[in-house]
Amino acid sequence: MAKDSKKPDLKKPKFNSYWIYAAVIVVFIGLNLFGGGSWSQLNKTTQGEFETFLRDGDVEKVEIVNRKIAKVYLSQEAKTKEIHRNKNKGSGFLSNGKEASYQFEFGDLQNFENSLNLIKSNNDLATTVVYETDNNVMSEILISLLPFVVIIGIWIFIMRRMSGGTGGGAGGQLFNIGKSKAKLFDQKTDVKTSFKDVAGLEGAKEEVQEIVDFLKKPEKYTALGGKIPKGALLVGLPGTGKTLLAKAVAGEANVPFFSLSGSDFVEMFVGVGASRVRDLFKQAKEKSPSIIFIDEIDAIGRARGKNNMSGSNDERENTLNQLLTEMDGFGSDSNVIVLAATNRADVLDKALMRAGRFDRQIYIDLPDVRERKEIFEVHLRPLKVDQKLDTDFLSKQTPGFSGADIANVCNEAALIAARKDKEIVEKQDFLDAVDRIVGGLEKKNKIITPKEKEAIAYHEAGHATVSWMLEHAAPLVKVTIVPRGKSLGAAWYLPEERQLVKPDQMLDEMCATLGGRAAEHVIFNEISTGALNDLEKVTKQARAMVTVYGLNEKVGNLTYYDSSGQNEYGFTKPYSEKTAELIDEEISKIIEEQYQRAIHLLIEHKDKLTDLAKVLLDKEVIFKDNLQKIFGDRPFDKSKSEAVTAEENVEEKESSAVEQEDTVE
Repeated sequence: MAKDSKKPDLKKPKFNSYWIYAAVIVVFIGLNLFGGGSWSQLNKTTQGEFETFLRDGDVEKVEIVNRKIAKVYLSQEAKTKEIHRNKNKGSGFLSNGKEASYQFEFGDLQNFENSLNLIKSNNDLATTVVYETDNNVMSEILISLLPFVVIIGIWIFIMRRMSGGTGGGAGGQLFNIGKSKAKLFDQKTDVKTSFKDVAGLEGAKEEVQEIVDFLKKPEKYTALGGKIPKGALLVGLPGTGKTLLAKAVAGEANVPFFSLSGSDFVEMFVGVGASRVRDLFKQAKEKSPSIIFIDEIDAIGRARGKNNMSGSNDERENTLNQLLTEMDGFGSDSNVIVLAATNRADVLDKALMRAGRFDRQIYIDLPDVRERKEIFEVHLRPLKVDQKLDTDFLSKQTPGFSGADIANVCNEAALIAARKDKEIVEKQDFLDAVDRIVGGLEKKNKIITPKEKEAIAYHEAGHATVSWMLEHAAPLVKVTIVPRGKSLGAAWYLPEERQLVKPDQMLDEMCATLGGRAAEHVIFNEISTGALNDLEKVTKQARAMVTVYGLNEKVGNLTYYDSSGQNEYGFTKPYSEKTAELIDEEISKIIEEQYQRAIHLLIEHKDKLTDLAKVLLDKEVIFKDNLQKIFGDRPFDKSKSEAVTAEENVEEKESSAVEQEDTVE
């Protein structure tokens, strides 16, 4: 019985306006075919046969219709003849004397009349000739209306296409151009993303979770007199999970969720952006409680009054003004919350950022080691990985990676394993994927001369040697002279994750970066263009030390960095020409000092540098173990010193425990 009760409802066909067009065409064709008068059903004959009938005296009357058709009426005596009986058999017209027996079309009326009169006079006939005009009223009306029907039909068709039903081109949605383009996600929409799929971002998830809880249980907060924030702005670097967090909110909230991009408000027509903002908030209020999510809000939220060279930004500013009005125009009791995401919060208008609009700014930073481990665990779920795979190791090998980068690493590792016909994804596949993303694709077939290969080997060995001998330089992971991407060789380091950087640490990193060019100078007594990337990096670091962080004694504790972006398009520098010369001198001085320092280190360990370069030429890829064989243990190995400290702490605890036992006894 239960099965019978769940019969699917038969869907009735929906009304379609094309049915009307089809019906009009059918009626028109029917009237033309069947509404042309009774003569259309008569037996047809020819003008020659008619003249024969006329000479034989069989024709009583000839009716000329519309000056082109002749209807032939036979006499009663002629109807009894065998020839006419056979031709009109089954037609039913011979039984009725009022009906014509034949019809035919003739050419020129004057010629037909002359021929008819000639036969009548020669045979002394009394045949009557009459003229008639047969009008099909409905047919004429339809013919006269047909052009208008066609024009109206074409107009309706075009308007329906342009009004948004099926039009997707540049002219699409002409009449809905002021309507919001937001996609609605509600209970009927299956949004699979939840907070479980968002690894890390604990602080951001807590704040967003509070917004979701308010929409589910508003009385919990309003009972104490509290008001939920009207807006929350997600700020962070690209790939850190801003949009993913918004998707999780859509999956968790169970309330209507309107999602759109900031560029959806921008249109070539004046006033469209503001109209779409009004329509968006109108829909959201009708479905409240609800959430509006605007991704990349900097497309319309950029500070007003900037770059307004020719008034081209007026439309964007009008859209922003309407957004400001709508956000501050509805009260918190309307239960409409605005979420927005951007990676350029510094360019947003101050009025948009004030309390009462975006009350909260949720900063989403790059994940740390622990968060990267959680992100790896999320993205490893759909992969067939080795059971021995250590996610702690993977998280340590990917410093500075965002969530999107980690997802890319997992995908690349799976592709590499599939390319090698493996059944599971192993640790080496992930390491290869990291190398592929950081350094680019290997180009083993790139043509490099032996001299160039030797120079590359010494260059990379110089990096490895200097970094091994400096305390604050990042520890080496591996060195390769296999070309990757645009680089001819590369050295991989595992930088320490720190929030504050001291001058000694920056100088050691610069010295290690200049170790490649210094090695070329020490070994070949000449330098090449291979250090372009290194020089770019150290120049930026030195300039940041002098002009941003205030780490230079001569320039002093000054910074020329503008976090607000006000001077982004300025044509003047915030310092004098004399200060500019001093800055250039200090930058050059810092770089040259570290370059000379790298040269002295390499001269001191020239034999070990040569041994390392030979191993690199032989194997093309070397790891930390190869450096330990040549140089011995690193003088400033923090991992070993930490292990020794831990052992000493354990011994102290054990000795203190023995002392406590003695005192107890």
